[in-house]
Amino acid sequence: MLDEFGLYPREEQFDPLGVMLFKALQVIAFLFFLALLAVSPDSKEGKIDSKAEFIITMDWPDNHPDDLDLFVQDPAGNIAWYRHREAGFLTLDRDDRGGANDFIVVNGKKIPSPIREEIVTVRGIVAGEYTVNVSHFQAMTGEPVLANVKVQKLNPTAQVIFDNKLTLNHTGDEKTAVRFRLDAEGRVINVDQRPKSLLETFRNVRSNGADLDPKTRVRIRRE
Repeated sequence: MLDEFGLYPREEQFDPLGVMLFKALQVIAFLFFLALLAVSPDSKEGKIDSKAEFIITMDWPDNHPDDLDLFVQDPAGNIAWYRHREAGFLTLDRDDRGGANDFIVVNGKKIPSPIREEIVTVRGIVAGEYTVNVSHFQAMTGEPVLANVKVQKLNPTAQVIFDNKLTLNHTGDEKTAVRFRLDAEGRVINVDQRPKSLLETFRNVRSNGADLDPKTRVRIRRE
């Protein structure tokens, strides 16, 4: 009588096929887990170490149409710039051309980015003097532009060694933002702002008949 009201538990009918499928699924899941463990160490071998010793940034007002360029020279004479983005341990991570290329693509559409910034990273230590210059490649507004240049030492802890603003007045204007010297251990032993033209270095090389770099466009200011 009680059984009619479901007060006693009933034993469900044994389904061997269902049990076999469940066990097979457990085995497949376990094998998949083992495969992931086997693949993960190999994938790490392809990773690139992005360690940097110094990061040098230049920025100017958001949405500004003018094109400013950052040039960095190391003690060996290597110069990172828009035509030679990797030079020695120097890497130009971003060439910002003002209003010409500041956009991101979302769903196939170009959306303007307001940020104006160029970045050079120093990925190794070479003792000697580094020169950081800024050039006003194209003055769309015809007005002076205020640029901020910052140099940060990243190891062993982050430290700002230079942070200052300078004004670029016209197309072709080049100014030295900072020159800093490192010892063999990568310690900063001197910081100053003595002027030094890096564009003049390029012009001297060109006048001697040397080929700087056959890549991309030529944007060196001519007198």
